[in-house]
Amino acid sequence: MTKIIPNKFGVAMALAAALSVGSVGVAQAERVVAIGYVPAFKGMGRVMAQADLRQYTHLNVSFVNPVADGAVMAGDRFACMNDHTGQAVTDADFRAAVSKAHDNGNRILVSLGGGVIPECSGNWAELLKPENRGVVVKNLLALVDRYGLDGLDVDIEGVLLTEIDAAGNYTPFIAELSRELKARGKLLTCATASYEGGMIPVSSIPYFDLVNVMSYDAIGPGWGQAGDEHSPYAQAVTDMALWRARGVPQERLVLGVPFYGYGYGQYRAGYNFRDLLAEYGEAVFDKDVWGTRCAGCDYITYNGLETLRKKAELGVREGAGIMVWEISQDTEDHRLIRTLNEAMEKTTD
Repeated sequence: MTKIIPNKFGVAMALAAALSVGSVGVAQAERVVAIGYVPAFKGMGRVMAQADLRQYTHLNVSFVNPVADGAVMAGDRFACMNDHTGQAVTDADFRAAVSKAHDNGNRILVSLGGGVIPECSGNWAELLKPENRGVVVKNLLALVDRYGLDGLDVDIEGVLLTEIDAAGNYTPFIAELSRELKARGKLLTCATASYEGGMIPVSSIPYFDLVNVMSYDAIGPGWGQAGDEHSPYAQAVTDMALWRARGVPQERLVLGVPFYGYGYGQYRAGYNFRDLLAEYGEAVFDKDVWGTRCAGCDYITYNGLETLRKKAELGVREGAGIMVWEISQDTEDHRLIRTLNEAMEKTTD
């Protein structure tokens, strides 16, 4: 069955709940999805309290990592998922987050890995070797069962992803997770970059119910072409076309958009959008660059409302909707996610 959740703006967003018995994937989005990452490292309770969760269909709590012996839990605490104080997330705190999400009609998943693997994590490349993989999968499935999660999201990236795939261990891990999650009626999703060496392998694509394309970070602190934007609309168009060509069906392809920006020259290295608004006022909504964009210039690169609207339209024309990194970076009145949802609604009418 499909559960329809109308948000406060009348967007009927379908959550994928119908099992596809004859296919690899568990579920498919029948209309649009709005996926938001919830950074546990900023405090799940605080982040979720500040957000309008009705604007999202799926929440991905980030990040969980198994420790060296493959364990995910350490008694009543997570073995390697810390909150904003640096303390391990507790069983009680996580149950409260899951309950709040379900009360608001969200599907809630836990995201594995992350762009920077924390020191408490075991070595994923070792953990996913055939002799170790079974323990990791067993513990991850126990986590899903323990909390009544709606699935798992895999966000293993970059050099680590390439190392695991080169050893032949990425797709077998994903296939095993998919088989076990499907048997439970749960989702398996992923986040992927679109550069050579940072993309999930084509062989793994059929096992994912949703593929979230991280269409941002073209430049950042220490990488990219000086003077460029970090997440232009043209990049989103290219990335969506790339993943369609790599075999991701439209109903499983999700466009990732940023709620943050990068600064150069006199500006700070990183900005949440809510900080941009607080420091520079309403004018930040009307542009994608604050300052003068050029190599060596002082500027901030981010996505304003018009670019977000266009990306939302692209996300539902070419895919299943949008993904956001991450929900705490929105404005206090939730202007960014509301803009995305309004644009998706108009496009699907």
